[in-house]
Amino acid sequence: MRAVTSLPYEITESDHVRIPMSDGTVLSARIWRPVSSDTDPVPAILEYIPYRKRDLTAPRDSIHHPYLAGHGYACVRVDIRGTGESEGVLADEYLEREQLDAEEVLEWIAAQPWCTGDTGMMGISWGAFAALQVAARKPPSLRAIVISSFTDDRFADDMHYMGGCLLSDNVAESGTMFAYATLPPDPAVVGERWREMWRERLDNCSLWIENWLGHQRRDDYWRHASVSENYSDVQVPVLASSGWADGYSNAVIRLLAHLDVPRRGLIGPWSHKYPHLGEPGPAIGYLQEVVQWWDHWLRGEENGAMDGPMLRTWMQESVPPSTSYEDRPGRWVGEATWPSPHVKPQELPLAPHRLARPGEDVADEALTVSSPLSVGQFSGKWASYSAPPDLPYDQREEDGGSLVFDTDVLTERCEILGSPKVRLEVSADQPVAMIAARISDVAPDGRATRVTYGLLNLTHRDGHDEPAPMEPGQRCPVEIELNAVAQAFPAGHRIRLSLSTSYWPLAWPPPTPVLLSVHTAQSALELPVRPVAEPDELPARPFGEPEGAPPMSVTALTPGEQRWTVSRDLVDYQSALDIVKDAGTVRYDDLDLEVTRDVRERYTWVADDFCSPVAEAAWDVTFARGDWVARSETRTRVSCTDTEFVIDAQLDGYDGARRIVSRNWHRRIPRDLV
Repeated sequence: MRAVTSLPYEITESDHVRIPMSDGTVLSARIWRPVSSDTDPVPAILEYIPYRKRDLTAPRDSIHHPYLAGHGYACVRVDIRGTGESEGVLADEYLEREQLDAEEVLEWIAAQPWCTGDTGMMGISWGAFAALQVAARKPPSLRAIVISSFTDDRFADDMHYMGGCLLSDNVAESGTMFAYATLPPDPAVVGERWREMWRERLDNCSLWIENWLGHQRRDDYWRHASVSENYSDVQVPVLASSGWADGYSNAVIRLLAHLDVPRRGLIGPWSHKYPHLGEPGPAIGYLQEVVQWWDHWLRGEENGAMDGPMLRTWMQESVPPSTSYEDRPGRWVGEATWPSPHVKPQELPLAPHRLARPGEDVADEALTVSSPLSVGQFSGKWASYSAPPDLPYDQREEDGGSLVFDTDVLTERCEILGSPKVRLEVSADQPVAMIAARISDVAPDGRATRVTYGLLNLTHRDGHDEPAPMEPGQRCPVEIELNAVAQAFPAGHRIRLSLSTSYWPLAWPPPTPVLLSVHTAQSALELPVRPVAEPDELPARPFGEPEGAPPMSVTALTPGEQRWTVSRDLVDYQSALDIVKDAGTVRYDDLDLEVTRDVRERYTWVADDFCSPVAEAAWDVTFARGDWVARSETRTRVSCTDTEFVIDAQLDGYDGARRIVSRNWHRRIPRDLV
């Protein structure tokens, strides 16, 4: 990425601005703005997240907020209550109080003498959730939003319950927020109050995984802040982006299809990263696109921000299977509208162990599968972060425990764009069952690269609000929508559909092994085919080179470690996936602050005992400056029986060498058809 040192506006920075809330809580903001805004007010852009503006996200913030400020905007980075130097306790995600705070922050910003009264919101992940959710509340100053890696559906298209199946990322992400919600404020900013503020967090934090496991169907808990409940609530222009390697690859095209406001979509090959920092590459000059968007919607400039296609996306070329890629080969394609008239559904009937040709008649046969728990060990992460390498590996071992359907060898190139669907007629021998459906690109040498996948808890076959048990032996129709993707399959390759009845550790398995029957006559794969001859419809101006402001100075003091290890003991049949995300110790040079972070995840199972899976997440985070040392240690463990989920968790807070808080949780939560 190119570091830009000369920008149109000279900027000034305030690193701890106190913003009072109506309930007396004070939030902490960091603000970059043009010096000239003292006398010539500018529009303002809010990023509102819980990930600590002063240290942990500061390197990333230093790249884009000074850059945007240098183009004439006041950038306001606020830590959500209970995080960083903001007062209070962070009790869960996307609460009503959190959104009320955001509205009050926007009102405060709009009233500042350096602001014109016009605001925007931007962010990735939580910051994008916040922007979209707050936009649906229609705050009067908000004029537009820019969002990356987000969802509009908190239940079925987030890290919680994909297709009604419990994702193991529930445990991983609850472990993340268990840590972030219990980290101390910096005494260099808040003074001696740091102990009081930290103790409030340690004593009053909640166990988020308990909240999430307490709602195993789509109820009011998940409907709250899910914009998909009523898209018309969003009445401001939206620039939305994501990556095909991200877990959040679907919401961009849903917003394009359902919003009735000016909107643009951008989907690259990236994991859970901003597009200017995108991995796998190619990264793009995203901040230039963002400046153009703000100039148009916050300044009223006629600058072509709305020219060109509604959707621009990276059409990925075929690649061998790998857990990481530096770059994904491909090309940018554009669609003027979405849904696109260029994309035509092509239905491939399921025949015994093959995908038949469109329109081919197939016999009605019952094909059965009962997958071992090992299917899924090479599934990768639900949302890739590209560190450690976390993409799915060669699918041939996974396919050994699955029903597999291959096309004939392709005689010509095939490109798909959108969400494939699998329509099946199935029966099962158990009341609770799941299906994992995967599409792979199979090379002539047999290597299979997973292209996309989808999950369905069969008790959720008629919707996520009121699941119902399967009637053993009874045939019923189901539809599985796979994650959206743009992918080219070259001539000489085959397209493979694989179906399995487990997909651990990506998703929690049902309580007992299932024998699933797929009845071929009423079953098919539907591919969203974009004919190769269709024009790519790209704007005349290509994406620029990735650029941003120079990042802040950070020195690595001890090296970190990234590891992803799958193991199996053939004596006791215990298998494990161990993930190490050790960031080592880094010094934030301008703050004279040292931070050590070590994160471990572990997923285990024994043979084909469907009640043996265990998911664990452990975080150790230490802050140090001179004689000041504060450490938070959190542990989360989820196991199960055939009727319950069992949660064990631990929190320890250390002020220097002295442990000041030690809390333990043990919870048992009934399984609700999961």
